[in-house]
Amino acid sequence: MKPSPFSDSKVSIKSTMKRNNEKQLSMFYDGGLHKHLSGTGWRPLKKRVTTASVIFFFFLLVSALVFLGWIDASIFLGGSSSTEKPIIRTTEKSPKKQEFPLKCTKGNETQTCPINYYPTTTTHNPDRPISSSNETCPSYFRWIHEDLRHWKHTGITRDMVERARKTAHFRLVIVDGKAYVEKYRQSIQTRDMFSLWGILQLLRLYPGRLPDLELMFDCDDRPVVQSKDFRGPNAGPPPLFRYCSDRRSLDIVFPDWSFWGWAEINIRPWKSLLEDIKQGNSRTKWKDRVPYAYWKGNPSVAPTRNDLLKCNVSNKDDWNTRLYTQDWVQESKQGYKQSNLEDQCTHRYKIYVEGWAWSVSEKYILACDSMTLLIRPRYYDFFIRGMVPLEHYWPIRDNSKCTSLKFAVEWGNNHTQKAQAIGEAASNFIQEDLKMDYIYDYMFHLLNEYAKLLKFKPSIPQGAVELCSEMMACPAKGTWEKFMVESMVKSPSDLTPCTLPPPYDPSSLQGFLKRKDKSIKEVEMWENEYWKNLNKKQ
Repeated sequence: MKPSPFSDSKVSIKSTMKRNNEKQLSMFYDGGLHKHLSGTGWRPLKKRVTTASVIFFFFLLVSALVFLGWIDASIFLGGSSSTEKPIIRTTEKSPKKQEFPLKCTKGNETQTCPINYYPTTTTHNPDRPISSSNETCPSYFRWIHEDLRHWKHTGITRDMVERARKTAHFRLVIVDGKAYVEKYRQSIQTRDMFSLWGILQLLRLYPGRLPDLELMFDCDDRPVVQSKDFRGPNAGPPPLFRYCSDRRSLDIVFPDWSFWGWAEINIRPWKSLLEDIKQGNSRTKWKDRVPYAYWKGNPSVAPTRNDLLKCNVSNKDDWNTRLYTQDWVQESKQGYKQSNLEDQCTHRYKIYVEGWAWSVSEKYILACDSMTLLIRPRYYDFFIRGMVPLEHYWPIRDNSKCTSLKFAVEWGNNHTQKAQAIGEAASNFIQEDLKMDYIYDYMFHLLNEYAKLLKFKPSIPQGAVELCSEMMACPAKGTWEKFMVESMVKSPSDLTPCTLPPPYDPSSLQGFLKRKDKSIKEVEMWENEYWKNLNKKQ
């Protein structure tokens, strides 16, 4: 029976692995963070030994050398024997950047948010005034306008927000630069906690610059706000934030939790992982990589993945693929030694296939220099809409995966320079346009534009609690603590966020979508021709 889109989405990690994580999760909630600072050592200065006889002897020696003309007396008299003025280089020391370390309470004291935790005005550091970044955000930021377009004319009322509570895991309220959370139900693993952690880091990066707002967040996979249920100018769909959406839904897409780390399967925060993958890319040149399409993952979460496994190499067929099942239970027992993402950029081609909905693996696959073979997706996250087929990835048919994959690899191995260029374009997009600076700027602009639509004054609900980095990181233990400390924003930005590009006008948006669709159809035409000619030869 097809599951309801309003039910909890399937967990991509097997239930047995959840039990293995229970101990770590309890440690996360029960433990504390204690930092021990050691003082900086110092050394006494050596005593200067000076006697009248040494001074007198030195004076006689210098006088004799000056008399003989062996040295210039101006060195000692402050003048110069040359008409040129000496060059004096001065280095202007920039003021030290202000940092906000964690302030964890000691002993058995209850952890609270520090008073005056960080300034809530734009004058957070007079010695380092905020400057304009003079930078336009990447083009995928334009989809912020599209995601919020449904409320452009009506605005967002409190009633609309309340109706989004039906499936939400938590309500987030920001008032006077502080975050408050009202939690409704537990998310899969710790998705909700790391999403909230990311929002707290945004407040540390841009203190006092976000307006007051109130929103509902659903941490499950599939979108639930169906556009067919909210037609007409006064339909008023509930604004619900989540990690992905599709063409039939109105859910507002937001960066997923794994940008700050996926503790349950030991995937590091995005900033660190990006550097790791970059180094992994450099280990094997593209031409020396295995000339097949690679995929490794959990096939049990979706029928489309089980269908993909039919394309694996066998005694009967070779579809130019090398597909592997990921056993997360075994990996957790072995400390995830075989799951390092930076070690998986060894094939010329990598396959992306959706799971229960969109998959977190998308950005990791695209970050490799390998040409990504993107099996036609139904769902989109916040950045994939800015990527283009044949420029950043190769489109693969969903209803005929094996033949489509075989042709893609054949094409790539016969057009190695073009295939390599597609892989590198995707990698460059991920490394440059999807770096953490832009993740925070995307969050900033999305929340800022959303807040402009609110037709009510946000207020702190009775059941909400104030949330700050201390409330989350100080009691954390193990991998949870490690990833939070690793991904914590230590200083506020001295620059404004990048400039949000204007929305698409209808004609330019349609033109952009048509160009993408034309590229996909062009590939399908090449593929049909390839199989037609191959069948003729047989």
